[in-house]
Amino acid sequence: MAQAIVQTELGGPEVLTLVEVPDPVPAAGEVVVRIEAAGVNPIDVKQRSGFRPLPPITEPRRLGFDGAGVVTAVGPDVAGVAVGARVAIRDTRGTYATALAVPAAHVTPLPDAVTAAEGAALGIPAGTAYQALRSLAVGPGDLLLLHAGSGAVGQAAIQFAVAWGAAVIATGGPGSQERMRELGAIPVVYGEGLEQRVREAAGGREITVALDGAGTDEAIAASLALVADRDRIATIVRGPDAAELGIRAFSGGSPVPLTEQELAWRAEAVPVAVGMIAEGRFTIEFGPELPLAEAAEAHRLIEAHAAHGKILLRP
Repeated sequence: MAQAIVQTELGGPEVLTLVEVPDPVPAAGEVVVRIEAAGVNPIDVKQRSGFRPLPPITEPRRLGFDGAGVVTAVGPDVAGVAVGARVAIRDTRGTYATALAVPAAHVTPLPDAVTAAEGAALGIPAGTAYQALRSLAVGPGDLLLLHAGSGAVGQAAIQFAVAWGAAVIATGGPGSQERMRELGAIPVVYGEGLEQRVREAAGGREITVALDGAGTDEAIAASLALVADRDRIATIVRGPDAAELGIRAFSGGSPVPLTEQELAWRAEAVPVAVGMIAEGRFTIEFGPELPLAEAAEAHRLIEAHAAHGKILLRP
């Protein structure tokens, strides 16, 4: 029997339970992956608690969207993925598990130079960053103001933007300044007086685009004050009130669904990031690695903002 983390009710981390589940069998277009690492994301926490609403729980609900491991079985109508292949998984519910049936279209081969941990850390963070920057048409000549540059999404966004020829001013806490600088951003500490510090960091250059991953009123106010074109200001956190603010939103509770192009960009992000990692042009800051059975503790760490770097579960 395989094992998986499930919840049968909304609530705190204590509602997460490790249970035995039937060994997965691949349907047409699917592969089975033996999970070696699963990425823990803030959206997992929000859905578990009910902060980000989902349909009512009518059967044990699996958790986790990102992971990596080894293909152990291949279903009908699958081409290009073989048993034994190392793969990263994106956008497939249930990666908090020892094994999972996954649509073959949602796996990306991992070269030897990319670890399972790196593969498991990419799906939501890299996908969100890549799609948001593509939607905002970030490229050469841009000066991007990025709020929450030290989180997993923020660090991915810095690296993509720099690779595409943009300059980046990234906000974060005092302890994150050096990491953001290492990635190629100009770091700025958030807090009172943020707008003025960002102006000073810009050194007279026009800030042409802003992406908010913090969701604070301070971050929104600075973006509105510093970026002239509101169509080039977006949030991935304040989706419900983005329209009222006159800015764009990508997920983050937004009532406006992503377009087919935006979904395609999210899918494209993982192989792009894998390639950049293999070339030494993309790095991931890792936090704690916990056993699968300690998924509740991983959620507690995220809720308490008590860990720096990407949290992983290891079956």
